[in-house]
Amino acid sequence: MAEHFVMPRVKLGTQGLEVSRIGYGCMGLSGVYNNPVSEEDGIAIIKEAFSKGITLFDTSDAYGVDHSNEILLGKAVKQLPREKVQLATKFGVAGFDASGVIVKGTPEYARACCEASLKSLGVDYIDLYYIHRIDSTVPIEYTIGELKKLVNEGKIKYIGLSEASPDTIRRAHAVHPITAIQMDYSLWIRDIEDEIIPLCRELGIGIVPYSPLGRGFFAGKAVVETVENNSLASHPRLQGENFDKNKVIYFRMEALAKKHGCTPAQLALAWVLHQGDDVVPIPGTTKIKNLHSNIESLKLKLTKDDLKEITDAVPINEIAGSRSSNEAFHKITWEFVKTPLPE
Repeated sequence: MAEHFVMPRVKLGTQGLEVSRIGYGCMGLSGVYNNPVSEEDGIAIIKEAFSKGITLFDTSDAYGVDHSNEILLGKAVKQLPREKVQLATKFGVAGFDASGVIVKGTPEYARACCEASLKSLGVDYIDLYYIHRIDSTVPIEYTIGELKKLVNEGKIKYIGLSEASPDTIRRAHAVHPITAIQMDYSLWIRDIEDEIIPLCRELGIGIVPYSPLGRGFFAGKAVVETVENNSLASHPRLQGENFDKNKVIYFRMEALAKKHGCTPAQLALAWVLHQGDDVVPIPGTTKIKNLHSNIESLKLKLTKDDLKEITDAVPINEIAGSRSSNEAFHKITWEFVKTPLPE
């Protein structure tokens, strides 16, 4: 059966970007939640993902040390047909200080970061260039205005936003069409459903969920395994009483997964995929077997009743603990960041 599986392709946004039905998040290769993998293993995983039909690869200038994640992805892409790969990278997370995360969205910074990412990736253009986090001191119109120039210069093809509020999305889209919004979205974080997903559909913007397996929670790592150097263990939802309460939810998912003949991770990912053809999750993994397992989730066909049963198994009001393990990053998510109006 596996031999006949062809990765579906979908349009992301309405400007013409076509991508694989799921993408691959490269961040973990440089060791954020776990130990980094060797360059050789990282390249092998990216090439294996491509061989199985994944063409959307997501990175950021903030992943790894000194652009190391972009450099790794760039080396892998050198061994692939460039025109068949959609490279997504991001800028805007400029570092940390005593007050938390430094976010920069000035036009000059946007341009400098784009040039640096082109160099790190070793490419002439970036397919999808995201603002990683929104700068609360710079009107979004100024940032997008500069990205629009970069589109006109052929350095980037499409523009995306990550963790942007509805107001920011509307104002950005008025300056230049936004192709995709990247958001934390999974069975256990669904706060974009009320306002952001409907807005994206109104404007014709694709939705790219990061952490679609709930930081690995639905993969069972935290629940049934102990993982070396795994910072997931410090997640508020995986500690103490919260963990005991949330385990119940995991075991409900495990029971449903048995019914569907799949793993809890596959069921959780299939649920995200069934939220619409404009939803393209980017699960990351450092293991080829997990990569294959994620791709297999595309074969699961869920009915409306199945989806309701899965949703009901993970009631948002029963999930214990904060959604973020990093308070500094939580403060720069879409609920908290407003961008000033242009003067």
